[in-house]
Amino acid sequence: MNHTRFWIFAAIVVLVIIIGLVFSVPHVHDVVRVPAPQVTATVPVVTLHDTFRKGIHTIAGSIEAPDACTIVTPTAILEGNASSTESILIAISMPADTGVCLQIPTVMSFSTTIAAPSQIPITATVNGSVASTTPS
Repeated sequence: MNHTRFWIFAAIVVLVIIIGLVFSVPHVHDVVRVPAPQVTATVPVVTLHDTFRKGIHTIAGSIEAPDACTIVTPTAILEGNASSTESILIAISMPADTGVCLQIPTVMSFSTTIAAPSQIPITATVNGSVASTTPS
């Protein structure tokens, strides 16, 4: 008879443990889901200063790069034709840095020249995306 009481007691203990685990373990539907952060595209800001002498525009400027190791390469392009208004496009290339560099935003300077008429508008792109320009 002692063995029967022992098995009944053991069964009750096991049942209490199983029921306790079922109610104490968090379930999938109990977990609060944190929404993924939304990535907002920021328009790069390019500061430009144009100097015109003898038919040549010397365009100097600056842009904030993600780190000091970023290489900023500007290219000046004359856009337009006889039927449309001409403008100067400053195409800035800033490839992603693949080396080890301290990730502190850094203002990088650049300069480029182009032969063009005076008083024409200047626009800028950074890695193919239109940038906001401000005069310096």
